[in-house]
Amino acid sequence: MNSLLRIQAIVIKELIQLKRDRMTFGMVIMIPLVQLLLFAFAINTNIRHIPVGIVDQSQTALSRVLQQTITATSIVDFTRHYTSLAQAQAAIDRGDVRAVLVIPDDVSQRLVRHATVGFGTSSASDQETSRPIAQWLVDGSDTAIAASIKSLRNMPLAELLDKPVNRNVPTFEVTIIYNPEQRSVVNIVPGLVGIILTMTMIMFTSAAIVRERERGNMELLITTPLASLELMIGKIFPYIFIGAIQVIIILGLGYCFFNAPINGGLWQLTFATLLFICASLVLGLVISTLAKNQLQSMQMTVFILLPSILLSGFMFPYEGMPEIAQYIAEGLPATHFIRLVRGVVLRDVAVIDMTFDMLWLIGFTILGLILAALRFKKSLD
Repeated sequence: MNSLLRIQAIVIKELIQLKRDRMTFGMVIMIPLVQLLLFAFAINTNIRHIPVGIVDQSQTALSRVLQQTITATSIVDFTRHYTSLAQAQAAIDRGDVRAVLVIPDDVSQRLVRHATVGFGTSSASDQETSRPIAQWLVDGSDTAIAASIKSLRNMPLAELLDKPVNRNVPTFEVTIIYNPEQRSVVNIVPGLVGIILTMTMIMFTSAAIVRERERGNMELLITTPLASLELMIGKIFPYIFIGAIQVIIILGLGYCFFNAPINGGLWQLTFATLLFICASLVLGLVISTLAKNQLQSMQMTVFILLPSILLSGFMFPYEGMPEIAQYIAEGLPATHFIRLVRGVVLRDVAVIDMTFDMLWLIGFTILGLILAALRFKKSLD
């Protein structure tokens, strides 16, 4: 009986302590809620409305009807128009679009020859010379996106032709670049760099200020002539080298054991990685100024890590998510870095050509440093 009373006293004490720790209590509620929303709402493997471009060399009413017919499938949305194949290729390299449809100038003749032999619409010689009516140029670095566009390869055009079609010839020719073998590891290895750096960099610095407070070193820091901004920079600088070592390990092992290509230049990769490491470390510092103890800092790190894994495009294509999930993803540094690192490593794109993601990481780092410095001053007061 006395043992039960003692156990009851401990249970009541733990419940009271949990009630007073609002951060922990909030995480108990928010983590399962966020996971439920992410998995059940934001994650959608049935990809629709993929942004693609078009090069219309025909410029006829028939080519415009063809474009409308493809749009009606809801698999792709034509968001950009290009005048040349070179412009389209550059747009795919920068990540502006995931694929480009090239409509040749003889699309009308190809459509006629695409009619089925045996219905009086074409001769045997027409069947021999029948070709796909247009060509898809697809970025194969994301296998899920490429698979969705490949599903249009044999898209039926009977309604457009108002007659049966030749099933022996595909409707579209699909050319997959950067990952023609459609190996998932080619897409996963660069993305894994972003996820591991997110996990380790934020974890390292999220407890930086809290640890000083728990160890009793805060008074010493207060008495030093260090400015708050100088302290923040000093806290994150050593971890930059740790992040660089992790990138070398991941990409090196991926290349050696899984034959994951590294097509981009070393300096471009270094620049992109440095931007992301600084952004992640600064985010960890901001968390450290908000948390009251190391347990809270770890909980907040997990709260950031889950959306970074699920919404950044690492596991599921960004285009497959609802707009509200895409807005959340745009606020995560991992989303912008995964675009950069895949562009550099897989498509050999210069970081400067992916201007939006580059400037976003730079701006996030600067604002985060300022916020962390201001928060640190406030905590001293």
